[in-house]
Amino acid sequence: MNPARPVRVANCSGYKSDPAWQMLRQAQSDVDFITGDYLAEMNLAEDAEAYRAGKHDGWEETAWLGLEMSIEELANRKVKVVINGGCLNPAGLAAKVASLVAERSLQLKVAYVTGDDLLSKLGPDLASLGEKLPPHLDSVCPEVKVPDESLQFKNLKSVPLVSANAYLGARAIVAGLRAGADIIICGRVSDASPVIGAAWYWHDWNDSDYDQLAGALVSGHLIECSAYVTGGNFSGFTRYDIEDFYEPGFPIAEIEKDGSCVITKNPNTGGMVTTETVRCQLLYELQGNIYLHSDVKAYLNDVSVTAIGKDRVQVRGTKGAPPPPTTKAACFYQGGYQSQLVLNASGYGTDQKWKLLETQVRRGLKQSGLDRELALLDFQVVGVPETNPRSQLRSTNYCRLFAEASTPEPLMRILNVLKDIALRHFSGFHSSLDMRTAIPRPFLAYYPALYAQEDLEESVVILDPTAKHANGTKANGSHSNNTVIQAGHPPTYEQLERRDNYDSPKQDLSSFGSTQQLRLGDIALARSGDKGSNLNCGIFVNTQKQWKWLQTFLSRECITTLIGEDWREEYHLERVEFPRIFAVHFVVYGILGRGVSGGSRLDCLGKGFADYIRDKVVDVPVNILKD
Repeated sequence: MNPARPVRVANCSGYKSDPAWQMLRQAQSDVDFITGDYLAEMNLAEDAEAYRAGKHDGWEETAWLGLEMSIEELANRKVKVVINGGCLNPAGLAAKVASLVAERSLQLKVAYVTGDDLLSKLGPDLASLGEKLPPHLDSVCPEVKVPDESLQFKNLKSVPLVSANAYLGARAIVAGLRAGADIIICGRVSDASPVIGAAWYWHDWNDSDYDQLAGALVSGHLIECSAYVTGGNFSGFTRYDIEDFYEPGFPIAEIEKDGSCVITKNPNTGGMVTTETVRCQLLYELQGNIYLHSDVKAYLNDVSVTAIGKDRVQVRGTKGAPPPPTTKAACFYQGGYQSQLVLNASGYGTDQKWKLLETQVRRGLKQSGLDRELALLDFQVVGVPETNPRSQLRSTNYCRLFAEASTPEPLMRILNVLKDIALRHFSGFHSSLDMRTAIPRPFLAYYPALYAQEDLEESVVILDPTAKHANGTKANGSHSNNTVIQAGHPPTYEQLERRDNYDSPKQDLSSFGSTQQLRLGDIALARSGDKGSNLNCGIFVNTQKQWKWLQTFLSRECITTLIGEDWREEYHLERVEFPRIFAVHFVVYGILGRGVSGGSRLDCLGKGFADYIRDKVVDVPVNILKD
């Protein structure tokens, strides 16, 4: 450890599906730490259900495989690892890794973090909590109407909880590193916590060094999604050679003692690190100008992004403050059953065709009494047939008939209604050959909650290197000589304040001069994503002249107009600007319904929304197109 220089923290995973060998590639490079994020709300819940049924080890397989193939390189190069791939069973994965370390006679100390699993505290049934139910994540904002479907479970007698996990900070990670741990296996720590913990330990910060911790939080946010900052999910990829994006390299954050960082990647890997890829990831899955974490609040108003070399981008200007007294908790419960049926139509008159089909289906459901048994029935028309089409596929769009019910039987009976109109369908009707999507499937519904930090019992367990650790599915790594270190709690909290929310400057758009019609994406890049029920989108340009127009153009009224038919009056809109990176960012509360696996939207995670907005034709001043 040399706190006089920046700590080099590499990412090896942004989700469980990232290949395990990326850990080995990072271990073979010049880094001090390897961190990995293997969890999303969706796979955490799915793993929980399978784990408790004895059908899953409780940890992510790619996390184990990465450690298995990298373990000797880690020992030889003295690279430390902090990952959340332990998922539901970090103790079990830690025990398996400790056995591997002993088997190969390596000098590595293994630890795991515990305290995120709230299921034993909340109990097995969400409905039985009554007034003890943790408040919804968005309940602190009085203008936000939590979607009705997110609270439907309150009317039910029994709602079996599948999982409930708090998003832990970096305190236990730091304690483990200070106790000499080389590999720390975490469960549901926040995505950025492994990076924060690495920088916190390396630079020996205090837990009240809020500016530094906030900078590390942003560093973690930038590299937590692996290739998302090096060319993956990059809206500007069409401006470059497509070969640059076949296999983007994974990122490295060089974090300075003051919390600022340089984002880079290993040489001779694909992709790129530019101010554009970094700004895209910076704006991803934010909720306004304050980024919340269990250890710190990060204020992003003055954040700057500057290129300082090839594939080297410096990020500065983040300010910190004490964390809020609550942290996020992800609760999943058995939501019932879902089905979807994809029906196709060829070109001519498709608007009338889908109107006829919906009327016929709803009429048949009502006649059979089935309409009262469905919790949701949605007809989503996807795509617009090409004018004067060059092929039949270009002349085709489809209707996604999406339904939910508490039991599978009503969903199966929808097929009977369709059979009744089998030869009374519209002209050009055809269905897909594979009808398996119409078979009802159970789904897990998401309830994001606020949980008091003072009620968390977070600790790190250092495994006894002399003990033999079991490798079984339910292994817990327990041993009398293990060292348990309590993480404690932040020294102080600050109540959540209202995030910035304001409209564009009052300026007549005609003052920018003559215009020409372009798609917004011809001048602006963007990134969008989800936070439960809410969708966020950041849009940015590259020059000061373009910025003056963009911040004026993207008013609150303009944004709702661009959203188009997807906008509803019950949604709440927050709008904020980041002037030093030429970006406007907005959050639409409620548009994703329950969110995650319980959402009914085709784009249930909001990732396609940014390019939908960029596809809109707008009037762009001619003079801002010139250099």
